[in-house]
Amino acid sequence: MVEIATPVKSALRTLDIIEYVVARDRPVVAQEIAAALVIPVSSLSYLLTTLADRGYLAREGRRYTPGPGLARLQTRANGFALADRVAPLVRALRVQLNETVSFFVRKGWEVEALATETSDHALRYAVATGARTPLHSFAAGKAILAALPEDEFEVYLGEVDRAAFTPATITAPDRLRAEIAEIRRTGNARTREEHTPGIQGLGRALIVGDDLLGAFSVAIPNVRFDAVVEARVSDLLKRTVALLEAA
Repeated sequence: MVEIATPVKSALRTLDIIEYVVARDRPVVAQEIAAALVIPVSSLSYLLTTLADRGYLAREGRRYTPGPGLARLQTRANGFALADRVAPLVRALRVQLNETVSFFVRKGWEVEALATETSDHALRYAVATGARTPLHSFAAGKAILAALPEDEFEVYLGEVDRAAFTPATITAPDRLRAEIAEIRRTGNARTREEHTPGIQGLGRALIVGDDLLGAFSVAIPNVRFDAVVEARVSDLLKRTVALLEAA
């Protein structure tokens, strides 16, 4: 027997809201949308907030209009900003793992969080968008270091004073060289409580063509980290990077 897929109610409601607001061609309030589309106010409030947060609706006071995100959907692939390209994949990783997932870009000898999604566990690590961290202490930073040309990596070792954030932070040049060599071999970057006690990190660089665009990373508290989790996260990071590298 062939199963017939049933429409997902929340997806249909989301599309109905967008189409209704666009068609009205004027600002509309939530009560009007609820009455017109017969959507319970409790469900509508969540959907409107999500659409506004993602930019598909614009909100001014209690009124909603089409947002800039709708125009962005029609942008050619090479017209998307890097943040727009990686954000859905960061969210997807967070949903699959329920751990804090971020994408970092290089800023000098630091990494800056371009997109981040926080785990909803009570015990979690949070990363603020725009926050900067030295390369050597984050998994994403190590992944970026491993992707640098050898001569540039040696410049880094000679120029940068590397702070020890915890007793586990790797700062010595020889130890860091060995660590980077292993990351280059496997593609997987790893931190072991090297920036924050109790937090493990896994990362992977994103390289498209010859361009190092940044790195994804996942932060996991020790109490939820084991070999099985490490293998799953590493596999998902590899798959995620491959999606963008093949685009």
